[in-house]
Amino acid sequence: MGKEMIRLTREELKQYDGTNGKPAYIAYKGKIYDVSESPLWHNGWHWGEHKAGEDLTEDLKFAPHGEEMLENVPIVGELID
Repeated sequence: MGKEMIRLTREELKQYDGTNGKPAYIAYKGKIYDVSESPLWHNGWHWGEHKAGEDLTEDLKFAPHGEEMLENVPIVGELID
């Protein structure tokens, strides 16, 4: 049986910023992804531009890559408002 999905508000998501041993989560289109194990996310930062613990739906529109980069990243929950 799989891991239970979490539900977080934007405010709660901020706690998962990848610092001090905390997991690094990001949100995209209502889903929460765990980027903790990604070599592209170091200490909660992606290329010094994007910080974990945030909804990156709008930011991804301007990234040099598309949402296909999230295909192999585990989904751990959903973003609620």
